[in-house]
Amino acid sequence: MIPRQAQATALKLAKGFPILALTGPRQSGKTTLARVLFPQRDYVTLENPEQREFALRDPRGFLDRFRDGAIIDEAQYCPDLFSYLQGIVDERCRMGEFVLTGSQQFGLRSGISQSLAGRVGLVQLLPFSMSELAAAGLLSDDLDRLLWLGGYPPIYDRDLTPDLWFPNYVATYVERDVRQLLAVRDLDLFQRFVKLCAARTGQLLNLSSLAMDCGISHVTAREWLSVLEASYLTMRLPPYFRNFGKRLVKTPKLYFLDVGLAAWLLGIRDAETLNTHAQRGALFETLAVSEFVKQRFNAAQPADLYFWRDNVGHEVDLLFEVGQQLQSVEIKSGATFVTDWLDAVRKWTGFARDAALPPWLVYGGATGYQREGVTVLAWRDLAKPDIY
Repeated sequence: MIPRQAQATALKLAKGFPILALTGPRQSGKTTLARVLFPQRDYVTLENPEQREFALRDPRGFLDRFRDGAIIDEAQYCPDLFSYLQGIVDERCRMGEFVLTGSQQFGLRSGISQSLAGRVGLVQLLPFSMSELAAAGLLSDDLDRLLWLGGYPPIYDRDLTPDLWFPNYVATYVERDVRQLLAVRDLDLFQRFVKLCAARTGQLLNLSSLAMDCGISHVTAREWLSVLEASYLTMRLPPYFRNFGKRLVKTPKLYFLDVGLAAWLLGIRDAETLNTHAQRGALFETLAVSEFVKQRFNAAQPADLYFWRDNVGHEVDLLFEVGQQLQSVEIKSGATFVTDWLDAVRKWTGFARDAALPPWLVYGGATGYQREGVTVLAWRDLAKPDIY
């Protein structure tokens, strides 16, 4: 197994909570991580029809088999288990007794918040981060290849190319989740919706335009997008709320959480295509934003990431709070530094004044350095955990 940054976090939470929950997209490595960290625990998956029927019919009897705790995979399939687990862990008072995994936020997290509040340590496990790939010697030296590959573990563990793996991933997992959560009948239409979302990664989210282009209602578009978010395929990056004397855009931006999946949905079938592709800049921004999200999730922290944009187009791609101040991050895919790239962060610094830390600029080049008060980060610097 390729070591995961979330391992230390998960073990620490297991010492302080009776239940550890691992959630994230399908095939992100949740089950593998749970079984590596807790090899002594019994393992059961509720994707097994017999086990799921047992849990649904007799939750207490199902759990009574596990006197020393267990790993319960895809626990969201049996919400009644959560209430029974509450009584068991309260009675036994043993830390790290049960490990729950799930790939749908709706089921697992709602069950936790309703029945197991205060008893669960939660880790959101996304596909491999750049730092995890680098530590394993698997990080590509070619940026376009990295954008094409993404970070899903099977692409690295099984030596599969994205053009072979993603079609099956979308068909086998995404569509199954859609059927369970929304009972969508026209899966071809839903797949068109997902591809239209990929074409908008890194852009302001206009649900009305998205719905119109797909031929569905605004309400349906909102519901379908919520499924993509619940399945950890997309996220909305909220705008920062302080205006610094400017009128602000209040619409969130849409991002995919794996750049390889977004690239495949855009019809990109090889790394060479990316060099001149019109969406390369948006995909590079998607990569960078997702890396910041992964680092926070691996530490069991909320993302707490924002962007800032006023009504005349001044924009900062990424913002996050550091104490009482704000770190701005500008993201450019070009490999050759252009002085004009500093204009946006300079304007932002002028607006924010004392609230602004020295800005960062992440670009597609090979060398990082300091320039005119700006920390310029090469794309490979995103693989360094200490920069976050």
